[in-house]
Amino acid sequence: MARKEFVKLFESNILLFDKLSDKLKRSPDIFSGFPRQQLSILVRLHIGGPALLKDIARREMVTAPNLCAAFRKLERDGLVLRRIDESDRRNTWYSVTSAGEKIATQAMEAMRNAIDKLFSGISREDENALTGAMKTINNILTRMEITNA
Repeated sequence: MARKEFVKLFESNILLFDKLSDKLKRSPDIFSGFPRQQLSILVRLHIGGPALLKDIARREMVTAPNLCAAFRKLERDGLVLRRIDESDRRNTWYSVTSAGEKIATQAMEAMRNAIDKLFSGISREDENALTGAMKTINNILTRMEITNA
């Protein structure tokens, strides 16, 4: 019974986070001047370091060929570097440049500000409860990631 309740709560939270995410996506401060997908790529590369095109495509839930245009634009604008893997020439590694890092950092700060604004109306008690719950979730998911890696 506890597992079914957990699964339903998890599903419900995914839907709620999607709704909150939609509100954040409508914030003009976050995505000014760049398509969402390009900013997402820059932020992921900034946080996670160099990545293969196929891995980025999987995380973005699009096909690798569909990402190529975005990467060509990012590379042309000097925001990402492309490097062919010499040990397996079928693989292409992408990394963020210092200019790309600057934009990623700005996007992350704008996102933090939008999240702060979104939750500004909740009580201190609710904020503390959410913070404690999210810390617990992060700790458990981090342990799962480490043991399932």
